[in-house]
Amino acid sequence: MSDVMIRVPAEVRDQLAAVAEARGTSLRALMQEIAAQTLTPEQVQERAERTRTLLAERFGHFVTDEESAEMRRKMREATAAHRTKLAETEPPR
Repeated sequence: MSDVMIRVPAEVRDQLAAVAEARGTSLRALMQEIAAQTLTPEQVQERAERTRTLLAERFGHFVTDEESAEMRRKMREATAAHRTKLAETEPPR
């Protein structure tokens, strides 16, 4: 296994360390988990195509490009709203 050094601001390091501690894991294990869960654009596209195929084969619904674009827009809006709500309820540091 090779090591890599990633430079981040101290507050990011502290946040990651706090998350790792709360989960009862190491910072190294947390970073491995984050990396394993984070998809490349190619992986996202591959999953989207598999999902389209599944919907077509099992349910007879063929997702259009317009439907996909609309769902992505809705997901971005929902994510932004969630982040805003979290920021509003987060205690000051």
